[in-house]
Parts: sequence; C-alpha cells; structure tokens
Amino acid sequence: MSKMMEQLRSAILGRSPLVYIYSPEEERIMRGIRSLAEEQSQNVVTWSCVLGLEGAGPETNDPVEAIMTIIRQGLTGMIVCKDLAPFLHEPRVERALREAYYDGRTKPERTLFLLCAELNVPESLKKEVHVLEIPTPGEDEILALIHEVSTANPDYTIPEEALREVTLALRGLTENEIGYVLHRVCRLQDATKDQLLDEIFAEKKSIVKKSGFLEFSPPRWAIDGLGGLDNLKQWLIRRQHMFSHEALAAGVPIPKGLLMMGVSGCGKSLAVKTISSLWNIPMFRLEMNLVFSGMYGTPEEAFHRALTTIEAVAPAVLWIDEIENALGLDESGQKIASHIFSSFLTWMQEKPPLIFIAATANKIQALPAEVLRKGRFDEVFFCDLPAPQERDEILRIHLTRNGANLEEFDFKMLQIMTEGWNGAEIEQAVISARTEAFYENRAFNQRDLTNVIGRIVPLSDTMEQQIKAIRSWAFSRATPASKFGKSAARRV
Repeated sequence: MSKMMEQLRSAILGRSPLVYIYSPEEERIMRGIRSLAEEQSQNVVTWSCVLGLEGAGPETNDPVEAIMTIIRQGLTGMIVCKDLAPFLHEPRVERALREAYYDGRTKPERTLFLLCAELNVPESLKKEVHVLEIPTPGEDEILALIHEVSTANPDYTIPEEALREVTLALRGLTENEIGYVLHRVCRLQDATKDQLLDEIFAEKKSIVKKSGFLEFSPPRWAIDGLGGLDNLKQWLIRRQHMFSHEALAAGVPIPKGLLMMGVSGCGKSLAVKTISSLWNIPMFRLEMNLVFSGMYGTPEEAFHRALTTIEAVAPAVLWIDEIENALGLDESGQKIASHIFSSFLTWMQEKPPLIFIAATANKIQALPAEVLRKGRFDEVFFCDLPAPQERDEILRIHLTRNGANLEEFDFKMLQIMTEGWNGAEIEQAVISARTEAFYENRAFNQRDLTNVIGRIVPLSDTMEQQIKAIRSWAFSRATPASKFGKSAARRV
C-alpha cells in the first residue's frame, strides 16, 4: 500500500470530521479517495466553486451554502471540497467549517476533505482540522508508472541499467509530471542514461523556477577544476555513490549536509558547485534575500514554501550561500530571524534523507551554536588561504583554462609572488593578464602575469586581523579542507 493510501485510510478510520489534504495532485488524491470509498461501500460527493455541491442546486457554488447544505441534509460518506483554500480566512467560511466539525463528530460515517494545493489553515481552525501532507509517488508507484507508459507505447524504452537511477531521479515529481517526463525522455532513440537524467533534471529545474526564490545550479563544474582542498575533495568523493539505490537498500546512512567556512575567495562556493556534477544530482540555490523581501508573503511562509519545494524535487542538493546572513546573529547577539531559525533547525532534523544541505559561511562566529553542533551537518570544513603547492595547482588550472603554454611560466617564482593570495585573486590575475595581452593582439606570458600580480593588493593584507580571528576560531572547531591545514585535532 502506498504512503498516500495509508494516510487517507488512517484519517478515515480515525474518524476525523475535517481533513485538510495539502497536495497539488488532485486527480491522484481523488482516485485514492474513491478507492477507499468503494472498499467501505461509501459514496463520494465533490464540491467546487464552479460546479457547486454535487447533486445540489447552483446556489451551493457559495462555500458557506455548500457546507450548510451538507449539515442540513445530513450527508454522509466522503465529501471532497476542492480549492477551498482562498475562502478559508473568510469569517463566515470559518464558522461554517466549525459547525461542520461539531456536526461531523456525531456522524462518524462522514468525512469532509478539504483538498488544497497550498497549506492555508486558519489559526482558529487548527485544533479542529486534521492536516495530511501527501507525499509525491514513491518508488513502487514510479516503477508502475514507467511500466504503464512502456506498455502503452512499445516504442518507448528505458535501458535496464538506467532504470534504477531514472526511478530515483523521478522521485519528488507529481504523477502528472512523471508522465510528461516519461513521454518526453522515452522518445529519445537510443538515449544514454545521462541524457535521460538530464531531461528529468530539466523538469525539476522548471518546477523550482516557478517558486521564485530557488535557483537551479547546472552541473557543469568538475572536481578536477577545484585547486587544493584535498581533504574536502576526498570527503566528497567517498560519498559519491551514497545517493543511490544500492546505498538505500544497504541501509547506509545518507549524508545530511556540509558546512564550509573560512576566508572569502578560497573556493567554498566552487566546491559546492562541484557536488552536483560529482554526485549526479541537481543542485538548487536558496535565495534568502528573496525569502526576506516580502515578494512571496511573510518570510516564514516563503521559507516554508522553499523547503517544501526542495522536498518535492529530491534527491537534490540545497545550497545556502553565506548562511550567517540568514540564520546568524546580529551585532547584539540576537538571532536575525528567530522563527525561520527554529523552523530550519527542525527541518534539518526531519527532512527527507535524499536532500543534502551544502552551506557556506564567511563570518562563522555569527552562527549560533545550535547550527554547528554535531548531527546538524556531517562535517564543518575550514577553507584557509592556499598553501604554496595549492597555489601552484590553482595557477595551472586557470592558465590551462585560458589557453596558456605552461612551459613558459616559472611556477616557483609565481608561488612566491602570490604568497597570501586566495584562489579568486589568482584567477582574476590570470584573466587580467590574458585580457591585456589580447588587447595587444598577442599570447599572454609570464611578464603579463607578474605585472598584474604586482598591482593587486591581496585580501590577506587588507583584512589581516579578520583572517587571524577566523583561523583562531576554526583551529579547535573545524576540519581543515586542505591537507596542509592545521587544527587542534591534528597538530601538524
């Protein structure tokens, strides 16, 4: 039995007079309710603001009149009110629902369902209404849908070796969305597994784009393009196959999340971007400034919708950049958004296992201790200024990317000249050197690069005290992202 059917059956057997069903899948929910009604020899009556109450007059288009008709006529069975959410905060509707609740307590053979695509329960009815948040189709349901589409369309094929990963990737989509995607991807003749997954990720990108405050981050950053940070890279590589059917079947603990803190420009955001490519799952960046903007309702409502949306597209990586600006402390030590902070901590504990949180922070001291304790994130990594060997690697990556001949560069000298530089500064120096050479219509060389390096003042000079404070904090609290880093746990 599916999770949806279990929830519906439990609500009916529990004799809840008012059941609020939070789900965008009206057709799927109605099919489930009709199936249960048939089992229990009950009838199903529907209401909508367009058609009114089934079997009643046109005056029942009005929600209050419809609810009072149910009470006056003593209707029994399963009664489904569709799209009642926009009317719920009208005082007359609230009162009518309360009357239906009290009347329904004396009629256990009646269940009044409020089927809504948004969660909008009035405060005055929260004690009376039983809320069901229906999950999207599970693995068995997805496999059944794949079989149904394949049977109806013999030309559609999904390679057997790709079936498990395709099924996992389809999790989080609604039944209709899965149908659309399957019809689209199965038309691809001789499609590879990666092509099939790309089509599914494109559908998830479309879903997230509608939310407004989640941004899809395409999986185009390879881990080979990340210089240094070997401890962090090894951590990610070792967990590469944990978002898979094999790991789930084996009961392996799925990684919860990762917090990267440290000096600005040292590769935190780039490291996050590589996760999507390495693990082959989509990544979505949460725009906290839009959550707080008021464009999408109160910050609490917008944040709840953001978390609900990311749950709907799991498996996925949720990227929260500069998390301290959204969930940290202000200068007086007070939480910036206490309601959002507490709901986020609760969600971190209860979120679906196939959502990985990747967070970055520059001012780690601004984060409350509750966020940093073990169990919230699997690991807290400190990204320091790159060591000489890492600066060498970063230089080679960016010089190669910009078409330079590496044999023409003295890397020992460049290591010395970039002492105290971060990765972003090295990248910008290479770009500036190439730009100047291009202006003179020639290939850029060592002299161009050394000239640019001589003009740049690194962050380690302008923010020396702040960097010392970050290092001091991280020494006893975080794991070095670099194999050359130092910590209290590993004195090297």
